[in-house]
Amino acid sequence: MFYSKNLKKFNGLKHCFFSRKNGHSTGLYKGLNCGKGSMDKKNNILKNLNFVSKKMTIKKNKLVLMHQTHSNKVVEIKKNNLKKKVYSDAMITKLRGVALSVVTADCVPILVFDKTNEIVGCIHAGWKGALSGIIKNTIIKIRKLGLNSKIYAGVGPCIGKKSYEVDNNFYKKFIKESKKNKKYFKKKNKQKKLFNLRGFVTDKLLDLNIRVDHVNRDTFRDKINFFSYRRSSILKQRDYGRCISVIRLI
Repeated sequence: MFYSKNLKKFNGLKHCFFSRKNGHSTGLYKGLNCGKGSMDKKNNILKNLNFVSKKMTIKKNKLVLMHQTHSNKVVEIKKNNLKKKVYSDAMITKLRGVALSVVTADCVPILVFDKTNEIVGCIHAGWKGALSGIIKNTIIKIRKLGLNSKIYAGVGPCIGKKSYEVDNNFYKKFIKESKKNKKYFKKKNKQKKLFNLRGFVTDKLLDLNIRVDHVNRDTFRDKINFFSYRRSSILKQRDYGRCISVIRLI
């Protein structure tokens, strides 16, 4: 279990970037697989989510998960949609007794807290969502809910810049958005570049005047602590587990 130093300072807040340790799943999913979209046994996933709920001291039906699609859609969780299925890649809430969660396996989990207005949020920032504005959309939505926002963000474990190999077509998508995006890429060979996803999402947050800190772990390289989509793909495994990151107001 990993924590943001910034978010840890606030008494009215509870959060955690969970590793893959301490779970009930076996085989490919060994540990704390919280991905309902995986092919893991449903009963094991439920046991894992129960473990997370207990650690977050929350009722299991108050742990809110998203159906993530690499979009730029943000949903505010209120009493009227609390029990509905959430299709988005970010959530925010003012509700107490509710925990928001994001599952990842190389993408960036971001947990956010507006100290002034007591709003929490979680963001699933893969390259698609980050490029299409998921971070900006989340911050705008938080700022619409209250004045004088003072927002902190914990950027969680994700694939590291030395591990994220991409092709020229991928590179061109980012250069099309802005030539300034060149700085997030390092040449590996004629066909491949290395992409700094953490750097890219961090700058998106900093451009919005967010106070940022990191759990700087590479999910691809650290197989003891994290699941990795890319590692599983390279090993030609049929599926992969997902780690969960959670935040709530106390």
